[in-house]
Amino acid sequence: MDRLSVVCALDEIPSRRAVGIVLARLEDDGREVPWPVVLVRWGRRVIGYHNRCPHGGVPLDWERGQFLDPHYGTRLMCGKHGALFNLADGLCVDGPCRGERLEPVPLAVVDGDVCVVGVPLARDEEVPG
Repeated sequence: MDRLSVVCALDEIPSRRAVGIVLARLEDDGREVPWPVVLVRWGRRVIGYHNRCPHGGVPLDWERGQFLDPHYGTRLMCGKHGALFNLADGLCVDGPCRGERLEPVPLAVVDGDVCVVGVPLARDEEVPG
């Protein structure tokens, strides 16, 4: 079974909202590297992406902690370029990086916890399988 690292409780993310957190990913050489991610909850489903726009590598937040487009709240939006991304697959559907995708973060919801799957994190706790 892949390594599962608990990052938060599902209930810490309101439904139809997105939150940003910074995790510490472990590299092969043991170094800890900051890994900013955005987690989007839609009902019981949670989707995660690296908090980095493919156009210029800037964080997506258009205001601190604000990730969803302000008009409909159904797409992620880059605050710097206005690019819009589908929640389900991270595809850019409008903006300067149209056709590119956000980098997905593999997630699973286990016993009410949101877990990163298969990525070693610093200070992680493995969920018994």
